Amino acid sequence: MKLFYRGVILLAIAAFLGESLEVIINIVLARELGEKGLGLYMSILPSIMLIAVLASMELPISISKFVAEKDKQYHRSMLRHALALALLISSLIFIIAIMVIPYVSVFNQYHPFVRKLIFILIPLMSFSAVFRGYFMGSHQMGKIAFSNFLRRFAQLLLLVFIYQLFQFDRDLALLIALCTIIASEFLVFAYMGTMFFIEMKSKEFKKKSKIMDGRTVRKSLLSVSLPMTGVRLFHSITFAIKPFLIKAALVNAGLTEALATAQFGKLAGVAFSIGFFPTFIAHSLLIVLIPTVAEAYAKNDYVKLQQLLVRVMKITMFYGVPSVFIFYFFAEPLTGLFFKNSPAVVYLQILVPYFLFHYFVIPLQAYLIGLGLAKDALIHAVWSSLISFVLMYYLGSMEHLQMHGIIIGMNTGIVLLTLMHYVTVCNVIGISLTMRGPAFNRV
Repeated sequence: MKLFYRGVILLAIAAFLGESLEVIINIVLARELGEKGLGLYMSILPSIMLIAVLASMELPISISKFVAEKDKQYHRSMLRHALALALLISSLIFIIAIMVIPYVSVFNQYHPFVRKLIFILIPLMSFSAVFRGYFMGSHQMGKIAFSNFLRRFAQLLLLVFIYQLFQFDRDLALLIALCTIIASEFLVFAYMGTMFFIEMKSKEFKKKSKIMDGRTVRKSLLSVSLPMTGVRLFHSITFAIKPFLIKAALVNAGLTEALATAQFGKLAGVAFSIGFFPTFIAHSLLIVLIPTVAEAYAKNDYVKLQQLLVRVMKITMFYGVPSVFIFYFFAEPLTGLFFKNSPAVVYLQILVPYFLFHYFVIPLQAYLIGLGLAKDALIHAVWSSLISFVLMYYLGSMEHLQMHGIIIGMNTGIVLLTLMHYVTVCNVIGISLTMRGPAFNRV
């Protein structure tokens, strides 16, 4: 457990710094791009993240699970096969992107060079996924923590430096903002790649190496990667659809398209930026939980799984409740960092249930992955998103509700998703829904 807590604390500190930089990044973007520009930036971001998910094929999760479960003597051989798999995935996604992206209408309202950024991102994400997966599985959380911080720090540094030196129109300023994302990913790729190959070439690593069959490795990795890619792909698709669904609902409610875009920008760029800030702790838990749960489950150590769940729920409650309390009662000064007299104040307050349950969903999903229940996670995501989207569109289209109706739909979906994840995990590891039992007494 000491290794678990040490990893979580290290990642949480780095993630806290990274999330702090993320808030500053969004403040810089809000002031540089304006309300509509920020709305356009937040609208295209899910589509870029969708490509990133496809390029990575969730290899960090499958590799970290494999490394945690197998002896170190098999790691070098497995990683060589994983790199070959990453090359294959990158090539396939690149070819598909060349054929599809020129015809995707989402990119039409952006600078033509934005499409080219996608092609640069694909190989970076594919190979970084292998490096990240190995460091996660071998519990080298220091490298993961530094890479997470480096990504945000580099993006902020580039944004401030370029925007201070030059003046751009909105379209070019938006392109610069997107270019800084790719540049920061390249720096992370360079750092993690360097650390990875230094370790791969170490004498100790080579001496303990045993050869594994490539087909066995690919089958093992893809058995986890494919269903988890399905989960992430579904989330990314729904995330990419959500801006257009929300704007369509608001237009039906009587808003102009420009006003609907601006309202979405305040929801995603302001309320989400503030509300998702504490998720650095949840994501830190996720990174450490996946290999830890996988290892304990492979050893049939149900007592450890039960104790770990209790601890994780307590940690989430410990930071989640005070966080949403602050969001609700200090919404005005927090949103005022972005825009003055903004409707995002009310958005942030109504979204309090959404954020609180989201903090619980992330570690619970890590549990499902570690337990080999990625298909269950996908089924849960489909049902909760379907119900959420129906409510968002129906209630958001009402003239007297508008964005409030959309937020009600979002709250309903996340509560349902959390409950489905929680009940499934409790059933598998043999603990009651109230977390009472032998494991609870040992915590």
